[in-house]
Amino acid sequence: MKILLVEDDEGIANFLKKGLKEESYSVDHTLNGSEAIYLMETNRYDLMILDVMLPERNGFEVCQILRSKNINTPIIILTAKDSISDKVTGLNYGADDYLTKPFSFEELLARIKVQLRKESMSSNIIVIEDLTIDINRRKVSRADKLIALTSKEYALLEFLARNRGMVMSETIINENLSDMNSTSMSNIINVYIYRLRNKIDKNFENKLIHTIRGTGYMLGMNLYV
Repeated sequence: MKILLVEDDEGIANFLKKGLKEESYSVDHTLNGSEAIYLMETNRYDLMILDVMLPERNGFEVCQILRSKNINTPIIILTAKDSISDKVTGLNYGADDYLTKPFSFEELLARIKVQLRKESMSSNIIVIEDLTIDINRRKVSRADKLIALTSKEYALLEFLARNRGMVMSETIINENLSDMNSTSMSNIINVYIYRLRNKIDKNFENKLIHTIRGTGYMLGMNLYV
């Protein structure tokens, strides 16, 4: 899942990026409102965390402009502006939630999950054959046996599961799981696919992770023989 963080306080931004990445989220970060609008128009994000007091365009303006462009990505405003009138303004301009600073990271995570649930499938448990992925608890099991995954392995598996039955190219995987300022993941995606195969498929006759040569990867029953 990919989040756009719009925050001009370097300390808060670094704290949030570290915490969100530890929770298997991919995070892009910008310091000002104008760039936030540009990034939302040119990239796909699952959620935006938005400060109000920003250079160039404030958070309220960002909300209003994005909604006028029919960009309906969930927006959580995270700001020190804590008056009732500010909260009403943010929600009226299109924010989905409003959290004031200082804040609890655990509460922010809970609010993120609430917004993502609204955008995702009605059930938060994905079942593919005998593979079960509990999105809320970030737990994976196959044939009732719990499988331990690293955060990056889990992020890749969840992405493939949410797109089960569809072939995902390395480019698409890279766009959804890498960070804007990080080096490309394309040269290591096959490494994580290999690790997932060892954990998900190795001891099972029915293989669920498939490489479609020259095209990409797919999770599910193999329709390509």
